[in-house]
Amino acid sequence: METQRASLALGRWPLWLLLLGLVVPSASAQALSYREAVLRAVDRLNEQSSEANLYRLLELDPPPKADEDPDTPKPVSFTVKETVCPRTSQQLPEQCDFKENGLVKQCVGTVTLDQVKGQMNITCDEVQSVGRFSRLRKRIRKVWRKIGPIAGLIIGRFG
Repeated sequence: METQRASLALGRWPLWLLLLGLVVPSASAQALSYREAVLRAVDRLNEQSSEANLYRLLELDPPPKADEDPDTPKPVSFTVKETVCPRTSQQLPEQCDFKENGLVKQCVGTVTLDQVKGQMNITCDEVQSVGRFSRLRKRIRKVWRKIGPIAGLIIGRFG
């Protein structure tokens, strides 16, 4: 009788583990990668834009040093370029070709990697001439890498 009870109890462990796995959401399943968070920011930029065409990610600066907390704002810096696809189309920007001589925008700000509560604070400015302003853009990125984490902490505490 005792061995029967023991085998019944052992037989229930997989069921309990399955139920526990369904109830407790996995932290890794809710966290976006740095690139995914930036692509969401580009999507939001396209949604809020009043311009004729979609923008697509052109260049992404390296992610900041690893921070495991998906709720902590991470500094981002990236460049988008206008595509040939109309904003009203249902196409994904990644499926669109870049427009020849299309507008280029430099974007900076912060994103959180939490998939559910993901927040972003991004501003984008048109780059007049990529060659003419490339040194200025590099300098802005260098400064942003230094002050971005501090800004992210301030925004996280007071935002």
